Amino acid sequence: MKQDIQMDNVTLADLRPEQQGEIVKIETEDGVFKRRMQSLGVVSGTAVTLDRSAPLGDPRIYSLMGYSLGLRNAEARQIRIRVK
Repeated sequence: MKQDIQMDNVTLADLRPEQQGEIVKIETEDGVFKRRMQSLGVVSGTAVTLDRSAPLGDPRIYSLMGYSLGLRNAEARQIRIRVK
């Protein structure tokens, strides 16, 4: 039986294939990373899905706003989402 993430407010790195999430916030003290993510559309309310992963699971490719975004898991752990 497939288990779904039931928690609200998990990280983007926890998203599984075929699940959709909504960005809640970026949790980092790195201002450069936060501004870069915001300029790419990673802002509160944006829908995001996991497209694919590298063979060993890092990095991963996410779809949002009509484009694909590649992130390492360490970066994805800084982005809080709500699983839909």
